[in-house]
Amino acid sequence: MEIRGLCPLLGVFDMPRSVRFYCDNLGFEIHQRSATYAVEDGVELFHWAWLRRDDAELMLNTAYDEGQRPDLENLMRVAAHQDTTLYLACPDVDGAYEELKAKGVSCEPPQTAWYGMRQLSMRDPDGFGVVLQWRAE
Repeated sequence: MEIRGLCPLLGVFDMPRSVRFYCDNLGFEIHQRSATYAVEDGVELFHWAWLRRDDAELMLNTAYDEGQRPDLENLMRVAAHQDTTLYLACPDVDGAYEELKAKGVSCEPPQTAWYGMRQLSMRDPDGFGVVLQWRAE
């Protein structure tokens, strides 16, 4: 058996906000997406996106059906996501911290975990954990 890669699917509240987080802050690009179902304040709304950056892939899907968009401040839903974290390989964790800080992303300075990985942790708009990491020198 051969397996190549992994592409998680995350359910998100606000597709445009989530796509902006991953594309504008982490450099992903939309590889493919579903059709626009509505336009609000000049922003296209769609239900699914496949994002890519180098060898990293991620799919996002709205966690609601059309016409049933939930309140974006549903804290119970966001709290439920705290047990899911995406770990992304990033050779320059400290440089990434400076770049993300300059973009206004909320994250603490990188730490080195007891098992030898330099890690930068943050949360996406839906409360999912995102960790950029690389083996510490």
